[in-house]
Amino acid sequence: MIIAVAKENCPEECRVALVPSFIPPLLKAGHQVLVERSAGLSAGYPDEMYEQAGAQMEPDRDRLFERGQLLLMVRGPGINPQEGERDLARLRSHHILFAFFNPLMYPETVRTLAGTGATAFSLELIPRISRAQSMDALSSMASLAGYKGVMLAANALPKIFPLMMTAAGSLMPAKVFVIGAGVSGLQACATAKRMGAIVSAYDIRPVVKDQVKSVGAGFVEFDLPTDTAEDRRGYAKSQSDDFYRRQREAMGQVLAENDVVIATAGVPGKKAPVLIDEKMVAGMRPGSVIVDIVAELGGNCALTRPGETVVHNGVTIIGPVNLASSVAFHASQMLAKNLHALLDHLIDVEGRMAINTKEEITRSTLLCRDGKITNERVLEVLGQ
Repeated sequence: MIIAVAKENCPEECRVALVPSFIPPLLKAGHQVLVERSAGLSAGYPDEMYEQAGAQMEPDRDRLFERGQLLLMVRGPGINPQEGERDLARLRSHHILFAFFNPLMYPETVRTLAGTGATAFSLELIPRISRAQSMDALSSMASLAGYKGVMLAANALPKIFPLMMTAAGSLMPAKVFVIGAGVSGLQACATAKRMGAIVSAYDIRPVVKDQVKSVGAGFVEFDLPTDTAEDRRGYAKSQSDDFYRRQREAMGQVLAENDVVIATAGVPGKKAPVLIDEKMVAGMRPGSVIVDIVAELGGNCALTRPGETVVHNGVTIIGPVNLASSVAFHASQMLAKNLHALLDHLIDVEGRMAINTKEEITRSTLLCRDGKITNERVLEVLGQ
């Protein structure tokens, strides 16, 4: 097949879907690789590296789509607010597209995508099963977001993270509290711990307690029901308004005792639950920092503004968006590895796409085909 790598045209998106080191294996398998000019430049991969790896550079985006059969992108056309419509118009029924689509939040864009006749696979929907771990792009990006969130907090906090013995006396370590112990939360715990902070974490799923302890953090527990905290896929489930009210009451005291809060709690396909209200922020010490990693989903803090930093009663609230893109070199490297593993799973020994919808990974990630939405989770959100 002819595999085409498009340059990201979404604002502030610096990642690229394929890095040069993964091109030789694709060529060896008999494929051709086209890369749009400057596609990897913002991630630290200049055109010369792609050419040396054996890729053909294509300066014209229309021509790239015309020639390409299998299209690799970071952000799919449906979640690209500025240039997405142009890319949708370029899609044809012979195209097979791999990208992030956020389909559970924006199911109507999947309907539009299906209307092009193209086949699309959503990277967010890789099932969390052992044999799909090497393909799990969402976890890869979440891990980087957890790391970078701690870096932002350390930069904004007017204290140092580690215990430090100096001639001027001992400097006590910072206290970091992580809300949500998914992939990004666990990475935030591990990163803050490596930096010398005293770290604790909370999650409504008690099953993650051992995971939190394994990265050196303490686990905070509240007297709340947890029997419906987790869905069958291992993700946190939305809870009632009364549950979140009681949770905020219990959490307020913990926040007041910490210097940094890293908020990572999200529910797939839904807005992030508001776990930190204005009253809780007011109870924190001046100089404290909240980094709301799920700002793009509305944020765990009521005062979060996506893409902005605000100060309320002396507390700094940072609402970063697309954190993985801020470390685009390694994010692209991880994403390319995940994509390569997924392609290796889907392409047969003769170099053709083998779309077996009875197989779990294929069925879970396939969004649309032959003009129809095929994904059960998306259809459920659409009420079909």
